[in-house]
Amino acid sequence: MATTFSGLDRKNKLEQLTTEEFDILVIGGGITGAGIALDGATRGLKVAVVEMQDFAGGTSSRSTKLVHGGLRYLKQFQIGVVAEVGRERAIVYENGPHVTTPEWMLLPFHKGGTFGSFSTSIGLKVYDFLAQVKKGERRKMLSPTETLKKEPLVKNKNLKGGGYYVEYRTDDARLTIEVMKAAIAKGALAINYVKSNNFIYDDNRQIIGADIVDVQTGEAYKVKAKQVVNAAGPWVDEVRGKDYAKNNKQLRLTKGVHIVFDQSVFPLRQAVYFDTPDKRMVFAIPRDGKTYVGTTDTVYEADKLHPKVNKADRDYIIEAIHYMFPKVNITKDDVESSWSGVRPLIFEKGKDPSEISRKDEIWEGESGLLTIAGGKLTGYRKMAENIVDVAVKRMPGHGFSEKTQTEHLPISGGDFGGSKNYDSFVAKKAREAVNFNLTEEEGHFLASKYGTNVDALYAYAKASQEADIDPMVDAQLMYAIENESVVRPVDFFIRRTGAVFFNVKWAQKWEAPVIAKMARLFNWTDAQIQEYTTDLDIEIKDSIKPVDED
Repeated sequence: MATTFSGLDRKNKLEQLTTEEFDILVIGGGITGAGIALDGATRGLKVAVVEMQDFAGGTSSRSTKLVHGGLRYLKQFQIGVVAEVGRERAIVYENGPHVTTPEWMLLPFHKGGTFGSFSTSIGLKVYDFLAQVKKGERRKMLSPTETLKKEPLVKNKNLKGGGYYVEYRTDDARLTIEVMKAAIAKGALAINYVKSNNFIYDDNRQIIGADIVDVQTGEAYKVKAKQVVNAAGPWVDEVRGKDYAKNNKQLRLTKGVHIVFDQSVFPLRQAVYFDTPDKRMVFAIPRDGKTYVGTTDTVYEADKLHPKVNKADRDYIIEAIHYMFPKVNITKDDVESSWSGVRPLIFEKGKDPSEISRKDEIWEGESGLLTIAGGKLTGYRKMAENIVDVAVKRMPGHGFSEKTQTEHLPISGGDFGGSKNYDSFVAKKAREAVNFNLTEEEGHFLASKYGTNVDALYAYAKASQEADIDPMVDAQLMYAIENESVVRPVDFFIRRTGAVFFNVKWAQKWEAPVIAKMARLFNWTDAQIQEYTTDLDIEIKDSIKPVDED
C-alpha cells in the first residue's frame, strides 16, 4: 500500500499504521521527527511517524526562523555546537533553497556593550573557520559610518562599528513539512493528530510498539515496531514517563517570544543581531513587508500546547527595540502579531536559560526506547543521522545502509539542481503563472514558496471554480489538504501559510470561506465547524494581543 500525505486519506493511513510492523516508530512530528523519517526511509527502513498535534505544531513552527550557526554559543565556548550546526547551514540551504535563504546579518557594537571591535572581529573569524563558511559569505568588519549605512535606524550614540556576516533565514514550519514530504516520497508513513499513550513490551520487557489514539475520533489502536524513537520535543519527558526505564536526565523548558510590526512603522532594511540593556541578544529581521523581533529566553513551566505571549514578554522586546533603534517610536499598539514557542533544553543545574547548551543528546533506556533531546533547528539532519545510526546498529543483518543518504538529498520542492538555479527557476515559473488564472507576481510568490512543486499549485489554480475563494488562495488550500496533510483550519493558516504570524489580515479575510470549503471536503458536523472556527479565532486573538491584556 503506497503512502500518501493527504489530509483526506486518514482512514487508509491509520489502517496501514496498525496492520503492518515498522522498523522504527517515531513519536513526534516536528523537524527532528521529520528528519529521522527521511534519514531512515532513505536507508531502507520502514518508518512511521505519529504526531499528537499538527506537524511542526510545537517548537518547529515557533522558532526565530533562522537556520543559523549559533554565534552566541561561541561566546559560551560551545565550540562543538558552533562547528557542527555552522556546517549544517549550507547543507540545509542547498537541499531546500525555497525554504532557506542567505541573509546578511549586522552585529553593531557600542561602547560598554556585550561585543567590542576586537572580540567581534576575532569571534566572527573563528566562527567562519569553525563553520567552514564559504569565501563569499565570510565576515566583514564595518566602521561606524558603514554600519549606519547598512542600517540607519541603529543607535548612533557610542557606536564603534559593526560586524557583518551571513546567517540563513527559513520558514521553520514549511521546512518541516518539506522534509516530511520527502520522507513520504521515500516510503515513510506519517499521521498528525495521533497521540502515543503507552508502550507495548515483549516478554523481556523490551518495547515492541505503542498504543495510540486518533485525536480526531478518539479511536484507539496498536502499532508494532522493532524500534521506538522518542522525538517529542518539549514532551520528551512525558513520553519517557510512560516507560519503566528512565535515566536522571531531564528537560528544562524555556519560552521564546517574537513580535511582528509592519514595515510602515518599523522600516528595518537590514537584519540586525543586537544586545539588550541586560546583555541578552535579540534578532530584528525584515521579512515580506514586516519586521519581526525576538527572542526572549525565560524558564517556562506552563501549558506546553499553547504557550502565550504576555505583556511582560512584549514590553521587554519593545524596550529592547527602543534601546537599539531609538528613532523607531513604536508602541504596543503597533504590534501586528506575535508568536510564542517552547524550547526543550537539557537541564544543567545552576545555569541561566540563555546559558544552557543547545547540544543534542541521545538517551537509550533499558527498555530499548531511544530518546533524542535538546538540539537546534539547524542541526536537525545531523541529529536524525546520529539516532538512525544507533537504530541501524541494533538491527544487524537487515541490509540497511549504515551511512546517511541525506547530505546531498533535496527535500520536497528543492529539485533545482543546486541553489545556483533557484532564481532563474522562480523567474521562469513567474512568467508562466498568467496561463493559470494568476498574475506574474502571484506566480513569483508561489514558486518562491513551493519551489519545484509549484506546477501542482498552478494546476489547482487553473481548476479552481470557487465563487468565494480567489484562485491563489484555493490553490494553496487544496495543495495543503491533498499534499501536506492539512485537516484543520489552524494547520493551513499557521503552519502551511504562516498567515496568522505574518499576514493576520489575510487570515481574517479568508477564514470563513476556507472553513466552509474544508467543511464540505471533510464532511464536518456543525459542532466540528464551530470547534475548528473557535480554535482558529483563539490563535488569531492570541497572536494579536498578549494573553493578560484586556
